[in-house]
Amino acid sequence: MQGIVATSLIGISLGAQYALLALGFTLIFGILGVVNFAHGGFYVLGGYIAYSAISFLGMPYALAVITAALGTAALGYLFERFLLDRLIDDHLATLMLTLGLYMMISSGILITFGPQSPAFAFPLTGVLRAYGFYVPIENLVVLAVCVAGIVSIYALIYRTDFGRALRALADDRAVATAQGLRPKVLFPTAFALATGLAGLTGALVTPILSLAPHVGDPVLATSFLIVILGGLGSVGGATVAAFLVGMVEAFSAVYLGGSKGALALFVLVLIMLVVKPSGLFGQRARGA
Repeated sequence: MQGIVATSLIGISLGAQYALLALGFTLIFGILGVVNFAHGGFYVLGGYIAYSAISFLGMPYALAVITAALGTAALGYLFERFLLDRLIDDHLATLMLTLGLYMMISSGILITFGPQSPAFAFPLTGVLRAYGFYVPIENLVVLAVCVAGIVSIYALIYRTDFGRALRALADDRAVATAQGLRPKVLFPTAFALATGLAGLTGALVTPILSLAPHVGDPVLATSFLIVILGGLGSVGGATVAAFLVGMVEAFSAVYLGGSKGALALFVLVLIMLVVKPSGLFGQRARGA
């Protein structure tokens, strides 16, 4: 029983991390219609910004995490405003452009910091013991921050004028523009929000897992799987699918082993695509 509860807590923690990443990924697709292959790059960049802020500038960890989120958000804003916006309706061009940005980020980090993982550790260590259960403190902190981030994103999207404007553009860009909404202002802001979420997650998670120039590759693959499983463009679907993937990954890794765990995840996605090709909360094709 204790093993099941402990594994469930790990799955919930993984799910919260994945949800924060996938929300950014699905926001970009749902609002801009862009598959952002640079999402994993912003995750890695967030980790290295936080590491640099702590190691070279002496910042406290909390301030370094905020700096990482703001830095990746600023880069995302500039990238969308001055490059991606010019080709926003050419899906192949945007795919290649975001993939090129990811390669540039990875190569730049590799040249600057080298291939070895830097000594980047989470500032809080230890285990919380309660009722016979043992939970790492760093996992609880990351879980709390990720849940707060998820709730904040939902409040922003569904409870503010900014969120309603973004959803209107996602539903029908032409009609929303005719009503006075300005894509050239809202699109870069949405992209910055998504990349800031990726940078925030990277700054939080890489001290616990690992920080290296190419750790964004599995992050991108997992985010893509989650978005497909939840339904392209569905914020709720991405959240539910993220926690589902986290639980499957945790239990399969503990009870089946690493390689079999990855296989279980892909089998789950294949079954979903066969049973419900549009995903858990799939929507109609975008009208924008």
